[in-house]
Amino acid sequence: MVARKNSDEAAAVIWSEDFLSYKWAHEHPMNPVRLALTMTLAQSLGILDGVDTRAPLLLDDSALTGIHSIEYIDAVRAVGSGSASLSGPLLERLFGLGDADNPVFEGMHEAARLLVGGTLAAVQAVASGSVRRAVNIGGGMHHAMRSRAAGFCIYNDCAVAIQWLLDNGYDRVAYIDIDAHHGDGVQVAFVDDPRVLTVSVHQHPATLWPGTGWPTEIGNDAAQGTAVNIALMPDTTDRLWLRAFNAVVPSVLEQFRPQILIGQCGVDSHRADPLTDLGLTVEGQRAAMQALRGFAEKYCDGRWVAVGGGGYGVINVVPRSWTHLIATVLDRDIDVNTKIDESWCATAEQVSEQIYAEYSQPPVGVMGDGGDVSYVPWDGDTGQQPPEGIAESAQRQTDRAILATRRAIYPLHGLDPEDPRD
Repeated sequence: MVARKNSDEAAAVIWSEDFLSYKWAHEHPMNPVRLALTMTLAQSLGILDGVDTRAPLLLDDSALTGIHSIEYIDAVRAVGSGSASLSGPLLERLFGLGDADNPVFEGMHEAARLLVGGTLAAVQAVASGSVRRAVNIGGGMHHAMRSRAAGFCIYNDCAVAIQWLLDNGYDRVAYIDIDAHHGDGVQVAFVDDPRVLTVSVHQHPATLWPGTGWPTEIGNDAAQGTAVNIALMPDTTDRLWLRAFNAVVPSVLEQFRPQILIGQCGVDSHRADPLTDLGLTVEGQRAAMQALRGFAEKYCDGRWVAVGGGGYGVINVVPRSWTHLIATVLDRDIDVNTKIDESWCATAEQVSEQIYAEYSQPPVGVMGDGGDVSYVPWDGDTGQQPPEGIAESAQRQTDRAILATRRAIYPLHGLDPEDPRD
C-alpha cells in the first residue's frame, strides 16, 4: 500500500514528544493529541519505517525577534511562568493573551518556541541541501502577529522560518497556505516585501474569522502582486476547490520563480471540521498536498517545507490527512482505500471518549472518505456548464472567486486574467 520512490534521505520528518506541551485549556478545540495520533497512525502504516525523525532546534529568544517584538515575547514568557505584572484584561487588550482562543497555560513561551524550532529545523535541513523536503506537523501557527497572539497561535513559525531564509541568501520564497482560515499573520509580516510570495486559499472572509484575505489584498508598493488570496464560499467541495486552486496558483508560481516553497497544510477545510464550513474530503486535501509537492519539483528544484496548522477533527480528520502529508513528503504515497489498523482505531476511540464524552464517534477505519477529485479545469468561460454532480450555482460562485483573484493579481505579473492559458 505504501509506494517508496526515493531514498529515506530525500526528506526529513521533524518530531518531538515535547510538541504535545503546546496544550491549551482542556475544552480547547486545538488538542495536541491530534499530533500524537498522526504519528502513531503513520507508524502503524509503515510510512515511518527506516526514517529517523529529527529533533526541533533548541532556540533562544533571539530567533524570534525578527518577527516578534521583545515586549510581546517578554509578556508571553511572563504569563506562562506566572510572573506577569499586568492584569488579565490588559494582557488580552495589549497582546491577545488570556482570551477564549488563546488562554494562558504554564510554559506557553517554551512550548510555542519549540514549534518554531521544529519549522526552523525543517527549513534549515532543506536550505543546507541535506534533504529536498521536510515536514513539521507541529508547525503552521500562521495567525500570530508581531505583538499579538491570535487564532490559537502564539509565535508565527512560518514567518520566522521565511525571515531566516531571507537573512541567509534566499530572495524568492513562496508561501502557500491551504488552511480554511486566511494566512493573515504571514501575509502581514511580508506584505511590503517583494521577495516573498504569499498565497492563501481559504473560506471567504465574509463568512469566517479572521475576516481578511479578500482578493483585493495584493501587497503594498513594490510588493504589489505578491499577496494572492483565493476566497471560496462555504460548502466548496473537492472538485471546485481544486478547480480554483489550479486556476491561479501554478501561474503565479511560474511568474515568481521561487527558490523554495513553504506549504502551510492546515486541514480544517475538511467537511467534518467543527469550526469551518468548507466541504473537502481527505482525498481533496491529499490532492492539494500532492500538488504542492509537484509545484516544488517544477519550480523549486524540489525544495519544499510542509507544516501543519488548523484542523479540529482531532480523531477522524487530522490523523488521516496529516499521515497523507507525511507520506507525500516522503514519497511514500498511501492508497486512500488502505485500511487502518484495528489497534490504532481502538486507541483513537478511547481518546475520543475521553475528550468528547457523549459526543465521541468511532474512528473511520480507512484512509479516505470516497471523495471525488476529478475537477474540470477553469477555461475562462463564465457560462461553462458544470459537470454532473456539481450545482451550477456552486460553480458560478467558484468561478467568480477565480476571476476576482486573477483580475486583482494577474495584470501585476503581465498576465491576462481572462486567458486560461496564463
